[in-house]
Amino acid sequence: MEKLPRILLVDDDDTTNFLNEHLLNKLKVTDHIQITSGGEQALALLAEPPPYVPTLLLLDLAMPGMGGMEFLDAYLHLPQARRDATVIVVLATSMDARDMNRINDLPIAGLVSKPLTAEKINTLLQLHFNRQLPTE
Repeated sequence: MEKLPRILLVDDDDTTNFLNEHLLNKLKVTDHIQITSGGEQALALLAEPPPYVPTLLLLDLAMPGMGGMEFLDAYLHLPQARRDATVIVVLATSMDARDMNRINDLPIAGLVSKPLTAEKINTLLQLHFNRQLPTE
């Protein structure tokens, strides 16, 4: 499988980040994983020159400070070319009804329930990148 150039994990939970990074590395999905603990940090990273443009952004919604919804609202102000180069997938444990109503209007490619698994990663790769994990 051709690896994804860059993945950005945006989640305030260190354990979740550790497990997701470990799984992505184990499955050899990418050689470049960046982790931020919140929306503000992720936006700052995306705005740095030269711009950091992840191929896949895995986003938690429930974070202190700038949560996932606020991040997505601010993300819409980035240049279109940068936004087009990134597939955003929300990782959620549960969804508030208000969030579910808003999520359809935001720039995301999909929603995946936590925890992330090899099967879920394989589905994301197939749906958004026309790739799949090698069969063992």
